Amino acid sequence: MKLFTSVHDVPNIKQFVTDALALKANPYAHQDLGKNKTLGLVFMNPSLRTRLSTQKAALNLGMNVMVMNLDKEGWALETQDGVVMNGSTVEHIREAAAVMGQYCDILGLRSFPKLNNREEDYSEDFFNKFVKYCAVPVVSLESATRHPLQSFADIITIHETWTKKPDGTKPKVVLAWAPHVKALPQAVPNSFAEWMCKAQEEGMIDFTIAQPEGYELAEDFTPGAKIEYNLEEALVGADYVYVKNWSSYKEYGKVLTYPDGWMMNNEKLKITNDAKVMHCLPVRRDLELSSEILDGPNSLVIHEAGNRLWAAQAVIKAVLEELK
Repeated sequence: MKLFTSVHDVPNIKQFVTDALALKANPYAHQDLGKNKTLGLVFMNPSLRTRLSTQKAALNLGMNVMVMNLDKEGWALETQDGVVMNGSTVEHIREAAAVMGQYCDILGLRSFPKLNNREEDYSEDFFNKFVKYCAVPVVSLESATRHPLQSFADIITIHETWTKKPDGTKPKVVLAWAPHVKALPQAVPNSFAEWMCKAQEEGMIDFTIAQPEGYELAEDFTPGAKIEYNLEEALVGADYVYVKNWSSYKEYGKVLTYPDGWMMNNEKLKITNDAKVMHCLPVRRDLELSSEILDGPNSLVIHEAGNRLWAAQAVIKAVLEELK
């Protein structure tokens, strides 16, 4: 693995989950892989779980780690070619990425979308240029359209907590839109949907997306998903409910009007099959998700966050194996 940006970089989800759980059982078994290797983590946007889990994962594998908050600590970057840099930008991404590639064996990059121009964001222009010019393997720490480390941790969590049924029944997983006070990217739900659709193809789950009208994700991310516009109907028989807000894709970046009743609470849990509830965090309590769920026995949010470490470690291990 020389690039990790989506589920399409993973040959077999089940095997990748198995690899991650093996690392969870024996975190320090492969420290020789990372000896004298350096991971550089480059953040254009804030991070808690992604930064700490990826840094710890690299340390578990014997690597050195350097972290740069490029939005605060670096020069203002120019990303367009053919531009006379006589304005506010100081350094071109061609040189910046190339230099970081000189210092690091693997680079991780986080860069959020601006939510102004759909074509620009969904082209992944910044991310793709970084990959091109740094000339070393790159791990996505979240891009404009996807958050693959989060989604990998999510499917590890589902696999780990699901009790297999004698009749072979697969878990019903529901991605449920939730309210928020501002426009959020589609990266997490895009990525979650993409991984769950692939897992559904591999016979691991049944997958449903529930959202109000106007909040449909891009169809490229949802092949095979059942789409519902009524939350209560979607929740019937659910074993896992993944709660997340996102802004409109069609009316790009906008927060549209929606009917009441889209926040998950214990009353809605009664509709489900005593579902486990997930969220990528950070979460706005009693807006996106009720405190009674977050503090109750059905919440998996901390377990899920813990698995971010093993997801990152499995990915970095796979990349290191390519560097040997």
